[in-house]
Amino acid sequence: MRDRILDEIASGQLAAGERLGGERDLAEHYAVSRTTLRAALDALETIGAVRRAPGRTGGTFVAARKVERDLTSLAGLPAYLRRQGFSADARVLSTATIEADAETAEALAIPLGALVLEIVRVRLADGEPISLERAQFPAGRFAGLLDNSLGGSLYELLQSEYAVKPGEAVERIQIVGAGAKESKILEVRRSTPLVAIIRTAWDRDGKPFEHSHDLFRSDRVQIVVRTPAGADSPAGIASTIQVVG
Repeated sequence: MRDRILDEIASGQLAAGERLGGERDLAEHYAVSRTTLRAALDALETIGAVRRAPGRTGGTFVAARKVERDLTSLAGLPAYLRRQGFSADARVLSTATIEADAETAEALAIPLGALVLEIVRVRLADGEPISLERAQFPAGRFAGLLDNSLGGSLYELLQSEYAVKPGEAVERIQIVGAGAKESKILEVRRSTPLVAIIRTAWDRDGKPFEHSHDLFRSDRVQIVVRTPAGADSPAGIASTIQVVG
């Protein structure tokens, strides 16, 4: 039962956002008992293939597509979205030149109070908000950065305009509650759990060039961890984020 519905979703017979109908109708349609149907729907909800909404206008709906974001490769989110057929966009909420606080100064290896360029944006997938990001860059290294168009991939911009070649990043993941500002921007209720990713990125010469805080909607994000086959594998542990559309 579960695999049959998954096949129908994969083939496009069941579209993203489509309501599956009531249990009685579904059981008759698929010629199974309601007990079997409930078990299949529970399994599908667990893996994120469907979502359930309570109330008179609720029901069981086909979940939207997922975007897999590989945290082990330093590419901008738009690249991951385009690779999987989503339209990627961003709205710039604010830009500023500010003094680095203790956390940012340590991450970027600059003096406390040194100037950094801050860019705050909301990221969109197929026109829907998926994350709120606040990225900071050392002002001395990226003069004129804020004069550029900032609606696309910042990594692609840094590579083309400043010859930055990303090397590696450390990303720390936390769960935080949405405040009034975040809930409005991300279109969630206040105190909704958000997945916070705090990232510091270095170029191939080992120089830090970015420190950022990203907030993802928890109902649209799955974190997947891939471990190497052998305990002595030099590959380490690879992590990915799947953004649920």
